[in-house]
Amino acid sequence: MFSRLREDVRVVFDRDPAARTTFEVLTCYPGLHALVWHRAVTHRAWRAGLRWLARWLAHWSRFMTGIEIHPGARIGRRVFIDHGMGIVIGETAEIGDDTTLYHGVTLGGTSWNKGKRHPTLGRGVVVGAGAKILGPIHVGDGAKVGSNAVVVRDVPEGATAVGIPARIVTPADQDRREAQAVKIGFSAYAISSDMDDPVVQAIHKLLDHAAATEERFNRLVALLQHEGLDCAEAKAVADAFDPKQINRMLESGD
Repeated sequence: MFSRLREDVRVVFDRDPAARTTFEVLTCYPGLHALVWHRAVTHRAWRAGLRWLARWLAHWSRFMTGIEIHPGARIGRRVFIDHGMGIVIGETAEIGDDTTLYHGVTLGGTSWNKGKRHPTLGRGVVVGAGAKILGPIHVGDGAKVGSNAVVVRDVPEGATAVGIPARIVTPADQDRREAQAVKIGFSAYAISSDMDDPVVQAIHKLLDHAAATEERFNRLVALLQHEGLDCAEAKAVADAFDPKQINRMLESGD
């Protein structure tokens, strides 16, 4: 038990630059208190069949820390709860090693049926403040859930979930978008494709469409030239397009 406690204290120093001394961490970090109480007391009582006692002790942990962890939840090693106020972790939730949860996170259920009804988080997951992950879904290793996102479907390994309901952005999606932007010389005025702004989403859809259209046009011109047709005029029109002009228009607000 003491080796796990030392491990949990080291995690606080690793992930919170505000931590100064071991004494401060042991006495002033409710996330640490809630995890230690869950592992050492309430979860053990739950597994021993002392269900009412486990729930009653968990109730007092919630009262003292502002963090509600059902005694049936399974939590891995080196989990860090930062601030923690308002966190709710359901009975059948599972949290993998090295995961980080910020305040206001809910790992909740969407069904009144018994059985598995809460999320499973893989290793190294980061869940932003206020995020809600609902139902018996799986969040893959190394995934990130943005603040205030509402996640109701699986999140692949290494992906990012943002928005309400959450959209899934995989590393492959990000690489594809960047490759297309570079191809036509269009930077979308330094905005991120995972923002919720509908104008941002529209710009990126136009970017995808423009790149796909240019690729089809170039294939068509190459085919016509292969058949012996003169396509110099068509290529001149295409080459006259200046994507940098779009950037300048957007940056200036015109």
